[in-house]
This record gives sequence, structure tokens and C-alpha cells, in this order.
Amino acid sequence: MFEKVIQISMLYDFYGQLLTKKQREIMHFYYEDDFSLGEISENLKISRQAVYDTIKKSEKILQEYEEKLKLYQRFKESEETYKMVLKKIDELIEKDKSNTDIKMKLYEIKEMIQNNR
Repeated sequence: MFEKVIQISMLYDFYGQLLTKKQREIMHFYYEDDFSLGEISENLKISRQAVYDTIKKSEKILQEYEEKLKLYQRFKESEETYKMVLKKIDELIEKDKSNTDIKMKLYEIKEMIQNNR
């Protein structure tokens, strides 16, 4: 369940602006502010069922955007690549005990990568 919440929150970050204003408002209350269905329905003066239906429909729309555009998937893949590159740089720094010039360049590269994230 927690993984789904994170996934939908990330999809909302990527594709939320493509939802209607009402869908964005309800999704923001539910996923960002952690409001219950009842709290959302009270705030917006709509039924709990309407809130529930809007959340389910919006989740489906976000997932359809991801199936087509794959922005979240690419983001996750780039994060993994980023971690692997930093790990390899650390391994090279640890491995090279003699050449301080190379170590300095590796530290510079690592810093550049981290600062440009």
C-alpha cells in the first residue's frame, strides 16, 4: 500500500498539471495533505463517493500518462545510474592509493555530478 502511495505521488508530481483543476485539488488534499475522504468532501462540499471516484479516476489517468510517456520510469532509471556512477567513482578513489592527481579529478567529477542533480 505504501509503495502505491509513493508511486501515485510521484506520478502526480510528473503529470499532475495534466489533470483538471478539481482533480488536482482533490489529489493534492489526499496525497500531499493526507486528508481523509470525509475531510475532503467537507472542504469541497461534495459527497465522499464523488471524492473517491475522482481519486480513482485521477489515479487511472496518471497511470495511463506514465504508460505512454514513461517519465517516472526514466527518472527511476536515471537515479539508479546516478547511484552506480557515484559508487564507481568512490571505488576508483579507494583503489588508487598513489596518484593524487587522479583522485583530485575524481573528487571534482563527483562534486560536479552531485551539484548538477
